Amino acid sequence: MATLTLHPDRLFSADPGERGIARALYEDIKDLPIISPHGHTDPAWFAENEAFPNPAELLIVPDHYVFRMLYSQGVALEDLGVPTLDGSPVESDGRRIWQRFAAHYHLFRGTPSELWLNWVFVEVFGLDTTLTPDTADLYYDTIAEQLLSPAFRPRALFERFGIEVIATTEGALDELPAHRALGNDDWSGRVVSTYRPDSVVDPDYEGFHDELNRFGELTDEDVHSWKGYLDAHRKRRAYFREVGRATATDHGHPTARTANLSEHDCEKLFARVVGGRLENGDAETFRAQMLTEMARMSLEDGMVMQIHPGARRNHNEHVFARFGRDKGADIPSATEYVEALKPLLDELGNNPALTVILFTLDEDSYSRELAPLAGHYPALRLGPPWWFHDSPEGMRRYRERISETAGFYNTAGFNDDTRAFLSIPARHDVARRMDCAWLAKLVADHRLDETAAAELARALTYDLAKQAYNL
Repeated sequence: MATLTLHPDRLFSADPGERGIARALYEDIKDLPIISPHGHTDPAWFAENEAFPNPAELLIVPDHYVFRMLYSQGVALEDLGVPTLDGSPVESDGRRIWQRFAAHYHLFRGTPSELWLNWVFVEVFGLDTTLTPDTADLYYDTIAEQLLSPAFRPRALFERFGIEVIATTEGALDELPAHRALGNDDWSGRVVSTYRPDSVVDPDYEGFHDELNRFGELTDEDVHSWKGYLDAHRKRRAYFREVGRATATDHGHPTARTANLSEHDCEKLFARVVGGRLENGDAETFRAQMLTEMARMSLEDGMVMQIHPGARRNHNEHVFARFGRDKGADIPSATEYVEALKPLLDELGNNPALTVILFTLDEDSYSRELAPLAGHYPALRLGPPWWFHDSPEGMRRYRERISETAGFYNTAGFNDDTRAFLSIPARHDVARRMDCAWLAKLVADHRLDETAAAELARALTYDLAKQAYNL
């Protein structure tokens, strides 16, 4: 059996001078608490604190990073236990799912998923052999046995991982029962919600009109009038702040386009949206206007605004029809920011009381658009490398392309943006190592002194995320 180990110098430079500086920087920050200000873990895990069911349900079935790779090599999602929308049968035997995963684990070589998973195998479960078909049962039995222990319940792992605060993400219609339960609990762990209103903001969202009707019932507002619709958002945002202790909103639009229409034009546009009489371009214009409206509301209530544009969602129509959203079929697309954001920035971008955190899946926009924008407008901050670029090379490219123009302090630190709870400390460890490696290079090149590098290492690891998200 091949031995599985984590090299202490992984992700640091091969140059001995830089490596030594990176080691020293990392030693100072490696044990800082984790601030996880944006992600998609299930708050019920922490509210109910039940044991995770089995290794497959924990590490494979909910993780689209994992099953998209297997699907690309011909493994059926049904064989990985991914639930279907119509309830038709899928594999339910966790051990069989795990064995299929083990038989294909070599597909992850050189990917961030392998980095994260190997960290989990070694640091969380104490495994020291490589995952192969021959070791699949050993892995499954070892992990399954430990999951039955109180030390592997969600709250115990939360504390073991050193998580100070974690943000989940809920839709506008979610009544936040888990967050309400957590608010009435004496557990010290801090779990907050994030307001994600896409289903009642995007006319192209499946079931939009049904969602809008429920929005009205939930808020007791006339959501078929422009004023009532905006007031309904204000009510739900207030509810998320009260019950979910939310400090941020999140907007997953196809583009970064914003608009700043007159009141009259907003009313006319909204009438077409709710009346099902959309003209060409109306859906995009409405989404654009709502980004500006959400920014205005953020100035009213102090919530931080996140914009996650540029994903062509559900590109595989067959997978979407059979399995629904978030099944590994979202694809990055080219995204423009300079003209797209100008209406919002003309109205609100010079106000330092507003914080808008921008993300991208289009790396070409880093140095050309995003860094210059964030390096000028007081309201803007840059989010970390997101999704497909949450990787060692993605992090390196990000620092190379944005640091000279936006600096470090116009960024929002790191967030893991994951559904895979056990990968959170692994992802943060990768980010900490890559930031220390980057800072070490600047020190070795005599562009930064070691005191400043140490201060920056702490800021990138802890301070900036806490500040940006008002945590």
